[in-house]
Amino acid sequence: MKSKIYIKYKEGILDPQGVVTNKALNSIGMKNIENISIGKFVEIDFGDISKKEAEQITKESCKKLLVNPNTETFTFEIEE
Repeated sequence: MKSKIYIKYKEGILDPQGVVTNKALNSIGMKNIENISIGKFVEIDFGDISKKEAEQITKESCKKLLVNPNTETFTFEIEE
């Protein structure tokens, strides 16, 4: 069982790394890129647990440590 977590800035929060990357790509000729958002990707490998337990642990981990609720949002998927 594995959890794949995708973390990104909330809408309206400045993504400085995305802005700098967008400018750098533009400077090397990559045109027509309107916006770049750079987030985090986290994988958690579980032992022999149920999908429901994996979802619960993933949500708690995000809420308690992995995600800043003031500036970030998250989504996740569980793979068996």
